[in-house]
Parts: sequence; structure tokens; C-alpha cells
Amino acid sequence: MKYRRLKDLPEDLKPRERLHQYGPEVLSNKEILAIILRTGSKGENVLELAERILVETGGLRGLAELSLSELQAVNGIGPAKAAQVKAALELGRRSVNVEPMSRPVINSPADVAGLVMEEMRLLDREHFRIMSLSTRNNVLGISPVSIGSLNSSIVHPRE
Repeated sequence: MKYRRLKDLPEDLKPRERLHQYGPEVLSNKEILAIILRTGSKGENVLELAERILVETGGLRGLAELSLSELQAVNGIGPAKAAQVKAALELGRRSVNVEPMSRPVINSPADVAGLVMEEMRLLDREHFRIMSLSTRNNVLGISPVSIGSLNSSIVHPRE
């Protein structure tokens, strides 16, 4: 049975009610996006709009890679909804990169990857960075050295 309006859905199928009853971890990406969007567009309810956006953009990763203007070009997304979606994605990205109160210790390349991977995985160019460590391998800072092209970064040793 197809419901034209979200109000017509049974309570246990509405995204906000499911969030309150079961918690955020049980919601699908479509339901979470629907909660962020709040309302649908002409001819489709918010769940249909959220599903269409995810399909058209290639899922959450594709959605994260869109610029604000590209997101507004999606049918049914205006400046307000585009801002809400981009702000929510940025908040999620930042929550992964929250630095702990103490400085992380680096014992292996995997530790470095775990520290910077989430921040750097969505970059559209090669970035060359230096991680400064103390004598006890605590991270003192991460400094950018060079930003290259799509698949290369030219760095001179004196840099």
C-alpha cells in the first residue's frame, strides 16, 4: 500500500517515531535523511524524496561529495534543505574527528591511518602532510606541506 502523505503512515513506520522508540541505530539512511529534510516536495512525501536523493547522488558518500550548489540542483532541494543536509554531514564528519583530551600515541602506520583517514578520505586531491611526534611518539601536530593534483603531489625534500 502506497501512502501519499507521511501522516497517513502507521506510527511504527514514521522515521521520528521509530527513532524515539528504537533509537537511531535501527534507522535506514533514507529515514535519517528524511528526519533531516523534515518535509517532502510537491508530489512526494519526505521518505520518497530522501530515497530519490540517495539514489540520484549515489548514496551517502555521493551526497557528501556534492557541493551546496550541486545539492540545490537536485529536484526538490532548495537552499534551506541543502543547508540542512550539508550541515548534518559536516557535523557527522567532525564528530569522527573529535580529538581526545590527551595526545594520541603513534606506534604503527595503522595508528596514523586511524587518526587521519576519516578526515582525508573525501578529499578531491592528493594532500601531503607531516605528523610531528614527541620523543614518546605523542602527536604534537599535523601540518600540510603540499596539495597536489587528482593523483599526485609534488614535494621537494627541502619542504
